[in-house]
Amino acid sequence: MRASRFVARKERQFSSMAINRKTTRQRIRQRIRKKVSGTAERPRLAVHFSGRHVYAQVIDDDTGRTLAAASTLQKTLSGKKIAANRETAERVGKAIAEKLLAKKVDTVVFDRGGFIFHGKVKALADAARGSGLKF
Repeated sequence: MRASRFVARKERQFSSMAINRKTTRQRIRQRIRKKVSGTAERPRLAVHFSGRHVYAQVIDDDTGRTLAAASTLQKTLSGKKIAANRETAERVGKAIAEKLLAKKVDTVVFDRGGFIFHGKVKALADAARGSGLKF
């Protein structure tokens, strides 16, 4: 039997509310996905950033199909130096917009994937908008 509830709290090594960047982003991502869903008329433009690469894909959530995808893993989009920075995010944004416009899709719902709409995310979104996508 414990002496008091405060002692037990001190003995715990890790709190259940341990906050780190990955779990926080996952919580935010789940909250966004509750509200954002892609349809055939307006698919979802989902973005992801790893340490070295930038990924974007357009998804029709009704059928569960990916309509188009672009990433820095493609030879045409990777530059001299592989890095997930604003420049590469802009290239991926332009590429995904061109692929979608070729398929006659011009409106999408933007899913930032739990990342803050700033820096790379904003650069990708602005490049896609500049190439003709509406969101």
